[in-house]
Amino acid sequence: MAIAACFDPSLSLAESTHSLHLRRLRASPLPPRLHLRLSPAKAAPVLRSSPPLPRRTLHGRRHHLLSIAFSIPGGGGDFINGNGNSGGGGGGDDGGADSAGDRNRKEALVVLAEAGRQLESLPKDLAAAIEAGRIPGLVVSRFFELERSPFFRWLMQFGGFKERLLADDLFLAKVAMECGVGIFTKTAAEYDRRRENFFNELEIVFADVVMAIIADFMLVYLPAPTVPLRPALATGAGSIAKFFHNCPDNAFQVALSGTSYSVLQRIGAIVRNGAKLFAVGTTSSLVGTAVTNALINARKAVDKSAADEIANVPILSTSAAYGVYMAVSSNLRYQVLAGVIEQRILEPLLHQHKVMLSALCFAVRTGNTYLGSLLWVDYARWIGIQ
Repeated sequence: MAIAACFDPSLSLAESTHSLHLRRLRASPLPPRLHLRLSPAKAAPVLRSSPPLPRRTLHGRRHHLLSIAFSIPGGGGDFINGNGNSGGGGGGDDGGADSAGDRNRKEALVVLAEAGRQLESLPKDLAAAIEAGRIPGLVVSRFFELERSPFFRWLMQFGGFKERLLADDLFLAKVAMECGVGIFTKTAAEYDRRRENFFNELEIVFADVVMAIIADFMLVYLPAPTVPLRPALATGAGSIAKFFHNCPDNAFQVALSGTSYSVLQRIGAIVRNGAKLFAVGTTSSLVGTAVTNALINARKAVDKSAADEIANVPILSTSAAYGVYMAVSSNLRYQVLAGVIEQRILEPLLHQHKVMLSALCFAVRTGNTYLGSLLWVDYARWIGIQ
């Protein structure tokens, strides 16, 4: 640089010194640039090693949702059916029942407002149930749908029919299925058991069919699930009467939201329906055997040779035996059919396909009726009344 300054006087000493400094900088490493390049690499581990706060927040929300999902009132471990009603098996807490009752009342009042109806325009038992929060808005909507038909409007004047139609809009169809199919299936079962003696024992067959027609309606009516609209008993009623009054009509029925049944109450439903079916079976058998004996006596009067071949049917023993059969076998079979197979299995799966649901109910009830006829013939022969 000094030699260049000697040959070119225009170059100053300061410029020469600056050029020499630049050359040294180019030849030497640049620590500042290396520092800038390394600083992002240092920041990355810091971010990766930081605690995953969003994960903890998500986990907390998920735990909160699970807590809500398993805190639905209803008690007893029953599930929610296809219509959105929570089941109950007894033991629900009072706070959950109160909140469910308030929710039911609000839903019902919303349905009333949408329909432009007042609470006073409803039947007294239905209005009282809405005020008490015992029925959800879905039941009120079904009442308005049924009320459009003049026949259903007339039928719902009877409390028992109203409770059953509000719980199952296919109730009357099931009654028609049972009574219509009962004649054919019971006759076929009688023929299958008696074969060559079928026509010789035609009077007994007729008695069985008559008893079946009378009893089939009650077998559908009594164990059918219901929407409880009955008012509470008087305070002076006995404890046994209060207990059976609070039992469900079907031991396996799904309870509405805000209602729960204990295991003892569900057993009480079987006992109560068994007592009713015993009375129904005994009465229907009395009518059937009385008609049969009248036909036998009329045949004997016409055909003197048949007097020794045909014997009268014992009325009292046959009636008592049929009452026991109805209270035990028929009671349990129809409780399971209506409360488990239809309400808990078929209806949640096919509640939007009424035609398919009706067809399956028809098939199941036909098989149950035929099975009941076979069991009755075997039972009657076992105890020696036939």
